[in-house]
Amino acid sequence: MRVPFLDLKRQYETIRHEVLDSIHAVLESQNFILGEEVENLEKEIADYTEAPYAVGVASGSDAILISIMALDLKPGDGIVTTPFTFFATAGSISRLGCVPFFVDIDPRTYNIDPEKLKEFLETECATDRNDQIRHRSSGAPIRCVLPVHLFGQCANMDPLIELCRKYGLRVVEDAAQAIGSLYKPGSDHPTRSAGTMGETGCFSFYPSKNLGAFGDGGMVICQDGDLAERIRILRAHGSRPKYHHRLIGLNSRLDSLQAAVLRVKLRHLNQWSEARRQNAFRYDELLETLINEGQDILPPLTENENRHIFNQYVIQVVKRDELRDFLRSHDIGTDIYYPLPLHLQECYHHLGYRPGDFKVSEEASRAVLALPIFPEITPEEQSYVVEKIRDFFQG
Repeated sequence: MRVPFLDLKRQYETIRHEVLDSIHAVLESQNFILGEEVENLEKEIADYTEAPYAVGVASGSDAILISIMALDLKPGDGIVTTPFTFFATAGSISRLGCVPFFVDIDPRTYNIDPEKLKEFLETECATDRNDQIRHRSSGAPIRCVLPVHLFGQCANMDPLIELCRKYGLRVVEDAAQAIGSLYKPGSDHPTRSAGTMGETGCFSFYPSKNLGAFGDGGMVICQDGDLAERIRILRAHGSRPKYHHRLIGLNSRLDSLQAAVLRVKLRHLNQWSEARRQNAFRYDELLETLINEGQDILPPLTENENRHIFNQYVIQVVKRDELRDFLRSHDIGTDIYYPLPLHLQECYHHLGYRPGDFKVSEEASRAVLALPIFPEITPEEQSYVVEKIRDFFQG
């Protein structure tokens, strides 16, 4: 049996005619940049997430970049984030001349640990006479926190937001992998979607995401109308009206073809996300037997009350690389998210971080392995994956 890590063809076959009709309509209109399709998608994403405003941009990376620009963060400002994420999270910070500061992750959810954030703010930072919190050794003003809702599960946002309010920090949510994820639904608070708890929330429509385009695409959602308008201006070279430039922006416009495809897919998103959740629960059951046999495997943890939408199903396992090679030899696709944490990347050597600074992230990078979790994977394929994992351990 062959089990691909991701099979987008299976999904496409179920929506082929809807997609082709939507693309044909755009071709007939000959309107390819922004326009009605993008405006409609923005409204539909806003409704889906229960956010007042949504602005389409060219990629998830640009969604983060433009959010930082729109909040008027300056070169030299500090932004705190996790070292265990895709590079775009920190890369967008650095691209604008801001300084990334890292804090470690929760060992089971892989999301930024609010206790580690608290420790950073209390021990490595101090408030100056103007009530601006600054990093003690560098003097950089800490202005923002950028949590990541990794693999499809919301970070622990209540204590994080409480800390940010205490210290006057902005919050930009990297929800690139988490559209449709809910934070503690049914709790004392109203249901909150990933991306709606900070100043902005940033989505990616890269093809492998739960809501994936036929290329790159992204979206910024926010609660404030003035901020949304600023983002719209920034995505079009800072101009409003045309050829009159209020700001120095960039070219980051979502195109109509991608919006048309995404509008079709959005209608199916809840069904696909629920399929991923059921596939995750099936893996949990299948792996439980191995765990009971004493095999050293940690399945992903869903925090109580969160709606995890499983963009990835990631286990931690001893001899990760050997297991991955073994599964590959049996035609099972896997991937590693992420093999080297950001604080140890070559381009960030100048920040002065060293091995051992963020032990949880470093251990995760050595041990994590993502298994196939796409909505159309069959129970038989999942059973085969876990059967081969058992074969590996039995040696």
